[in-house]
Amino acid sequence: MSPQKEDAMAVIQHEMTIGEAADQLSSALPGHRVEILQGRLTATPPADGEHALSLTWVMRKFFAAGDEDAGLRSVQGVGLWLPTGPEDYAVPDFALVEEDFLDAKVQKNCYAPHVFRLVIEITSSNWADDLGTKVDTYAQAGVPVYLVADRRHQEVLLYTQPRGKAYKSREVFKRGMAVLLPESLGVSVELSVDRLLDGEGPDAP
Repeated sequence: MSPQKEDAMAVIQHEMTIGEAADQLSSALPGHRVEILQGRLTATPPADGEHALSLTWVMRKFFAAGDEDAGLRSVQGVGLWLPTGPEDYAVPDFALVEEDFLDAKVQKNCYAPHVFRLVIEITSSNWADDLGTKVDTYAQAGVPVYLVADRRHQEVLLYTQPRGKAYKSREVFKRGMAVLLPESLGVSVELSVDRLLDGEGPDAP
């Protein structure tokens, strides 16, 4: 084999997979949320304080609704292994999962889609993914309920009834309204649009 071919083979052998690139990016950018969405590597900077307050409030709402008594767990930043590519995964802001979700670990601290009952994303700099790519991706993964607090456009979107590559139902909620989540989740939770968007304020419109 010629020296040129040997050099080319060395490059191929040492070429990183997208999963390896994601691991390196996570190490290089601590605090960033690294995901692989439909074969595309993304890194989102840490969110702002309003974003964090919204998630803390959502956690309290589910705890007050008795999520653990219903055999569920409310979690933040837990990876969801996706069926859209061999190394695809997302890290939702918030998820409602089955209490035994730890038994469904796949790899990279990600868990199988079937243990996720609800995913919530609150938009930040990655808003286009939350409103586009993740809608299709979560539908394909069979996540029953996907809620997006769209701070860019000041509204909340609720997607339900995943079928194939899309959700059959899409509802839009404006400021001053409240989102009553589907009873099929197993807990009764109503979320104020204003509180989801702002992080602080009254619980009800």
